[in-house]
Amino acid sequence: MEMDKFKEDLKQLGRRVIELKDSIGTEEATKTSLIMPFFAALGYDLFNPTEFVPEFTADVGIKKGEKVDYAIVLEGKPTILVEAKSINEQLTKHDSQLFRYFGTTESKFGILTNGQEYKFFTDLDEPNKMDLSPFLTVDITKIKDNQIPELAKFHKDNFDVDKITSSAAELKYLSSLKEYLSTELDEPSEDFIKFLLNEIYDGMKTKQILEKFKPIIKKGLNQFISEKVNDKLSAALKSSVSIDNVEIQSESDTTEKEDSEIITTPEELEAYTICKVVLKDTIPLDRLFYRDNRSYFNILLDDNIRRWVLRVRFNSVGMKIELNDEQHTVYDLENPIDIYNHAKEITKIVERFL
Repeated sequence: MEMDKFKEDLKQLGRRVIELKDSIGTEEATKTSLIMPFFAALGYDLFNPTEFVPEFTADVGIKKGEKVDYAIVLEGKPTILVEAKSINEQLTKHDSQLFRYFGTTESKFGILTNGQEYKFFTDLDEPNKMDLSPFLTVDITKIKDNQIPELAKFHKDNFDVDKITSSAAELKYLSSLKEYLSTELDEPSEDFIKFLLNEIYDGMKTKQILEKFKPIIKKGLNQFISEKVNDKLSAALKSSVSIDNVEIQSESDTTEKEDSEIITTPEELEAYTICKVVLKDTIPLDRLFYRDNRSYFNILLDDNIRRWVLRVRFNSVGMKIELNDEQHTVYDLENPIDIYNHAKEITKIVERFL
């Protein structure tokens, strides 16, 4: 399996979901136009009924003839069960249905999907009994780079039950940890506040004390994270200065004048770094370059002037950016961090070049 092609196939499928989702009204249309292409990208032969089995029979207790939407059969055994829903349906209320199917077969993995979101289950907590929570959840329209290798493990060419199972536990508990921390950052619970107060406050943890410290802890946690992010950005900025100045010295372009007196400012480099943050889940960051000249600071894809993404101009009152969209839209900004407000537009411009 070629990883770059696999990644591009998934990204393309994500764009397809965005394009078609509003015009899809049924479960069958979701299966045909969105779900089946996903499993084709995973290398399975959709037209081989001994490998990709539609309407697979999974008897449940006294209910005979219960059918799962699809079963992927490997080495003669149903290994992955797939329960499909319409793109218009939420998945949470359907987990128990796949749970029932899982326990009646030899399957090791269950996938619940509506064509946009894919939830992957296994039996980490109790053998032959599907876990209540997925170990991996992927939104195909917002797929992250670190999810690509996990999906690649489900590709027919790579499929190995033991390897997937060994990483599933870590994925599951990492996901649960991130969800828990996200909730506590937004609204710290009483138990979480008590836990932290045990480390920083020696007095009695009364109800009044907990209420007093709640906004302090919430503010402190969010400040801590902001400072960590700023530290990362500063490090990336310094790295960009040392690396990209070398790139500038070797550039030549007939449409832009090179001038030894041109100084690339910290604000311009910050704009470049913000663009990297915006595009980190869309492209490998070594594909993003910049070129500085007298008139503007250019950020471009693949060091190709015909693939410029945006141009930055500074003046005495602030800065402007010009986007390489159909209208060449111009925005007035107060500082480089405001570029992040236009992340969707910037991402769409880059996706057009892919």
